[in-house]
Order: sequence, then C-alpha cells, then structure tokens
Amino acid sequence: MSVPLYQAKAEFFRMLGHPVRIRVLELLQDGPLPVRDLLTAIEVESSGLSQHLAVLRRSGIVTSTRNGSTVVYELAGGDVAALLQAARRILTEVLAGQNELLAELRDAEVVAR
Repeated sequence: MSVPLYQAKAEFFRMLGHPVRIRVLELLQDGPLPVRDLLTAIEVESSGLSQHLAVLRRSGIVTSTRNGSTVVYELAGGDVAALLQAARRILTEVLAGQNELLAELRDAEVVAR
C-alpha cells in the first residue's frame, strides 16, 4: 500500500525539522564541503553531525563522496536550495506581519493610557 502524498510530505518536513540539518543544507548551498569544514561551521559533536548527515543522505537530499580519508557532502539538486530560499521568504513575511501587529498593539496601549 502506498503512502498518501500529504503523509510523505509531512515525513519529509519532519526529516528537515532539526536546526543542525537546516544549517548543513544552508552551508551546502554554496557548494560541496568536507565534513571537517561542516564541523568547524556548526558547533556540534562529530558523532552528532555524522548522525544528521546520515539522515540527510538516506533521504536523498545530500550525496557524499570519499576522497581518501576525506568525505565531501553536497546537495543532491537545486530544489533543496530553492526550498530553503522559499522558507526564508515566508519567514520574512511572517515576521514582518508580526512586527506590524506588535506596532499596532503598542500604539493601542499608548492611546489607552
């Protein structure tokens, strides 16, 4: 029996639902990086990063290649970068809306005094 599309999407977003994974994807937007560079940029234990990279690799949104003892990760396709950019735009709009609401509340508080 196949999984409904909405359920598959929910599982995909759950897989993305960790700050370390999002940070890895953001860093990889600029191109492939070795694990040592990811460790330098993200304050997390080596074993923790390894687990997050494995989740991303199993999901198919990042790929890895080994060159000697160095493992390099990269985004599997441009759609991941587009998704992160869309998320940034959505968050910008949401936060702008919240700031407008906050300003209205503050104005209403001043008038009520």
